[in-house]
Amino acid sequence: MKKESSPKRVQSPELGENEGKYVELHGWVHDIRILGKLTFLIIGDPYGYYQAVLKGELAKKGSSIPRQSYVILRGNVVKSVSKINPYEVQVNYIEIVNEADTVLPLDPASKVQSELMTRINNRPLDLRDSEERKIFLMRADVLHIIRDFLTQNGFVEVDTPKIIATASEGGAELFKVDYFGKPAYLAQSPQLYKEELVLALGKVFEIAHYFRAEKSNTVKHLNEFTSVDIESAMMGKFDVMKILEELIKHIYSSLKAKGYQVNELKGNFPIYTYEQVCDSTGVNFGEDLSSEVLNEFGKDKEFYFIIDWPLSLKPFYTMPKGEKLSESFDLMYKGLELASGGQRIHKYDLLVERLKANNLNPESFAEHLKVYRWGMPVHSGWGLGFDRLMMVLTGRNNIREVVLYPRDSRHLAP
Repeated sequence: MKKESSPKRVQSPELGENEGKYVELHGWVHDIRILGKLTFLIIGDPYGYYQAVLKGELAKKGSSIPRQSYVILRGNVVKSVSKINPYEVQVNYIEIVNEADTVLPLDPASKVQSELMTRINNRPLDLRDSEERKIFLMRADVLHIIRDFLTQNGFVEVDTPKIIATASEGGAELFKVDYFGKPAYLAQSPQLYKEELVLALGKVFEIAHYFRAEKSNTVKHLNEFTSVDIESAMMGKFDVMKILEELIKHIYSSLKAKGYQVNELKGNFPIYTYEQVCDSTGVNFGEDLSSEVLNEFGKDKEFYFIIDWPLSLKPFYTMPKGEKLSESFDLMYKGLELASGGQRIHKYDLLVERLKANNLNPESFAEHLKVYRWGMPVHSGWGLGFDRLMMVLTGRNNIREVVLYPRDSRHLAP
């Protein structure tokens, strides 16, 4: 704990505003350079790096500290001749909080990056690499940006159960658990709950983890993932598409204002119908659009919507558009699906009909169906794959790079 007589504690970005002052800093030894009777320590903290200069006996002590050891430093902040570090700390006190092993599973200071699984298996140490750390600092910022945006637009944040009695979308790819002798499942989405909640709350959103028991091992799928979901009463498909587009643009502009290197988004997101994509790629109507087809169609595009998918390709709760189409959409980035949504069915009889058409037993959805006898309004919504959005924002090609501890069919640890 900091003693009463301790100087002001500062972080690396605050050195400039504390020039000429005696300060205390905490961090890890990123690198060491010895020049004559001086020892230069490059110290890392969550927000950057700075140079610490040690002389005399402190120089000897500093030169023998294992890299990645955690230290407390005190000294005067002065301007530096270094072009990389405009300010440095002339140290007159150093305390080694904890020494690191001399042989580590990876070297965060190395210019040669370790293999992905080595980094994931040693994630806390991997985060001492500034480039990797930036991903998760950005991730935290984006979550704040999304919450603020949706709250300011009148959405109420909700928390729905993650242990459920019935498959929320009628799919079979669920993790089954024993719930005190009863069968239960890990939720794959908040879909049914968020629809029910618009009955009284009007506009709701949730940011949470969900689970899908898919055995696919691809660069864009995980079995535990983060989803951003909204649902709104008295909105149609295009209304919630507008909210989604405005949110994405707001994320980009907010990140740019915070100093992140992101592109500026200009113009409206293009809209294509499912049938237009089929005509362009030679896919037969009714077939799902494969990754290969979407990669080809989206290769020269950034963000765009595909709307009016066949009813047969969408979940039972999706509002029909005529006999074969649905009031649905996907938000794409190049060939990557980021979000899926649309208008939902709000009439009891039609919802029962669509359950049966999807070979689902309405009795299994009795708790959900009863809400549709209580004056359910028209409603629409979407679910946004947050981890995939982070792939786009960071330019990473593997979803595991933007998730701290990714879970897929091969990895249950760390």
